[in-house]
Amino acid sequence: MSVLITRPGALVERNARAAGRHWFVFVSGFFEPVFYLFALGVGLGTLVGTIDVEGQTMSYAVFVAPAMMATSAMNGAVMDATFNVFHKIRHDKLYHSVLTTPLGPRDVAVGEITWALLRGLIYSTAFLVVASIGGFITSWWALLAIPACTLIGLAFASVGMAATTYMRSWNDADYVQLAILPLFLFSATFFPLATYPPVLQWLVQATPLYHGVGLVRALSTGEVHAGLLVHVAYLAVMGAFGLWATTRRIGRLLLT
Repeated sequence: MSVLITRPGALVERNARAAGRHWFVFVSGFFEPVFYLFALGVGLGTLVGTIDVEGQTMSYAVFVAPAMMATSAMNGAVMDATFNVFHKIRHDKLYHSVLTTPLGPRDVAVGEITWALLRGLIYSTAFLVVASIGGFITSWWALLAIPACTLIGLAFASVGMAATTYMRSWNDADYVQLAILPLFLFSATFFPLATYPPVLQWLVQATPLYHGVGLVRALSTGEVHAGLLVHVAYLAVMGAFGLWATTRRIGRLLLT
């Protein structure tokens, strides 16, 4: 067990040291969801007023804040698991060197995914503090949103890293943005699910960020129920699949 922990841990430590040398770039990823929270949640919220979500009345800022927290976890994980990993594969050739050590493809996958979800966790934790100070968190259940965001980070980091192994050039990074932007806008982040036409509701409910937003929003507002296990199961399965796919792809890409 100690070997399984220390091998990926060496890669996590390496990434942490690199992030320390470029701390401003690391920290900058936190601000985007905060800007959206105050621009839309607070600014637009003064025009929207209160909204009804599944029988619960809340201010628009309280509705948007958990979605931005989930988005913060997604963004932190995806950015690290895609752009940074692609640079290491195609330009630094880092993993070619790593695989000459006792570390194997699974260690690389676990190490990089762990670092990516840690980055997402840092962003979401900082966001929770800001949202709490702003009065946008209404329940102590919100403390469980931290592990929930860790699960979101795991899901997106693992699948994001698997997808990165198929990227051929920086031009392919546009596909990452093409996937992330619709999720950000249409995963019940800014509008309740009921506002979508019935056909689109099914599509929205199939997206991973919808489940992340639903889980964090329920915890942040204290609406805890057994149905949240569906969100947890969806994200856990996505994370497990991504880890398996990443391990296979790293092995095929660098060992053949």
